[in-house]
Amino acid sequence: QVQPTESGGGLVQTGGSLRLSCTISGRTFTMYATGWFRQAPGKEREFVAAIRRSDSKTYYADSMNGRFTISRDSATNTVNLEMNSLKPEDTAVYYCAATSLTYPSDRYYYAARTYNYWGQGTQVTVSS
Repeated sequence: QVQPTESGGGLVQTGGSLRLSCTISGRTFTMYATGWFRQAPGKEREFVAAIRRSDSKTYYADSMNGRFTISRDSATNTVNLEMNSLKPEDTAVYYCAATSLTYPSDRYYYAARTYNYWGQGTQVTVSS
């Protein structure tokens, strides 16, 4: 069984930074990619960023405008999300997800349905 676990959420002021971490336990060698999604109250879950395990290729939502950086530490099976220049609209529950499935195109990594293992989420609140 694979279990992603998020940490690092909290309260930050506008313009501040946070680092989220996702530690994946279990059969981690079967995971092909790890992604971050977020969901604000009353809104649909949206893609934030993803990283492919084989070559650490990264994918970002255009709306992040270069403020977020995803990275992985293979030694600790951890995927980090550095978030800078945070805005109140970044307030959401952030979820880490992993997929053990392979896909023929990179575009699949942007979709929530691609991921078959999900964490419980961590709250990020950006105050104005």
